[in-house]
Amino acid sequence: MNLKLFLVLFLFAVLMNGCQKKQNLVENNFTFADSQLKYALQETEAVREKVGGKLSNPRTIDSKGNLKLVAPGDWTSGFFPGELWYMYEYTGDEFWKQKAKEYTEVLEGQKNNGRTHDMGFKMYCSYGNGLRIAPTDEYKEVLMTSARTLATRFREKTGCLRSWDHSRDKWAYPVIIDNMMNLELLFWAFRESGDSLFYNIAVSHALTTMKNHFREDYSSYHVVNYDTLTGEVLDRHTHQGYAHSSAWSRGQAWGLYGYTMCFRETGDTVFLKQARHIADFIFHHPNLPQDLIPYWDFNAPDIPDEPRDVSAATVTASALYELCTLDHAHRTEYKALADKMIENLTRNYRAEAGKDKGFLLLHSTGSKPHNSEVDVPLAYADYYFLEALLRKRALENAGEVKN
Repeated sequence: MNLKLFLVLFLFAVLMNGCQKKQNLVENNFTFADSQLKYALQETEAVREKVGGKLSNPRTIDSKGNLKLVAPGDWTSGFFPGELWYMYEYTGDEFWKQKAKEYTEVLEGQKNNGRTHDMGFKMYCSYGNGLRIAPTDEYKEVLMTSARTLATRFREKTGCLRSWDHSRDKWAYPVIIDNMMNLELLFWAFRESGDSLFYNIAVSHALTTMKNHFREDYSSYHVVNYDTLTGEVLDRHTHQGYAHSSAWSRGQAWGLYGYTMCFRETGDTVFLKQARHIADFIFHHPNLPQDLIPYWDFNAPDIPDEPRDVSAATVTASALYELCTLDHAHRTEYKALADKMIENLTRNYRAEAGKDKGFLLLHSTGSKPHNSEVDVPLAYADYYFLEALLRKRALENAGEVKN
């Protein structure tokens, strides 16, 4: 074989190997998740047995290296069962269905918990996925009750759902950008029941948030505080970001995901335009690293020596894959960005098999200002990672965007 032919064959083999790796990215990650989440179940069940059933689902690893479980009332309690439903959706293995049901159904009592805005996170990620993948009347009832409970937190005067009930000495009526994620439960309830109350609340909240949460550059404040009597804005603050004027990374991701979902549910192009603007802010920001995995705040003072937030990346990637199906003018661009994020997460941020208590991804940041959950795995990072992978697969199988 002459040298020229050898080089041609070698380069062809390298190219084919690269294509194969790209094509197998979803399969590779779900194979990893299959073994890793089985390990997570072992670790979780051991802690559950130790604490006597008071805690239910994993959230993170604490500063001492212990697995941290949370009670059903915690805002993160729905993510782990959601991961298990995604495993069942991908594999069709009854093992995952049974485990998903087990970890979902411990949350049923939350359907009447009107003290929180986090019904979407808790109930739609768990029961919502369960109903979509393996429908039952019982799950539908739980979700409908959850939606009715969430709707009680809406006030006409402010035009949006109240977020926290705590810190009343600080905020009269706080609304956080995260709350955009809970609107999906209300849109589902409208589609199922035909009751326009749910739709009107969701749209009002989205429009009010668009008006009051976003700056001229389409970055978002974290917390907007409203006057309960007049509905006027009293303050624009942060709680988990670097400063009131900064762009907390996960907050930007919540906004992108939320407005993408709102466009899907309403068809109103005002929401599509908002999602585009948020994506432009994120991906044209000078402090976004080359690997597209953001620092915990775009304006953190010690970049590049600041913690990353993998959870912001996975939420963003998942949102982008959905945006690809809705925004044909930008779908090739959005898919390329999402693919790069997923490739880099897989290559550089994935946990080691059989370690890290069964979490899939490392290097997320919960709340840096509170020195809470900094540079750790987080259940919601893993949840949106699996969701992004499923959306990537669906997009490519549909042939809407080239691999």
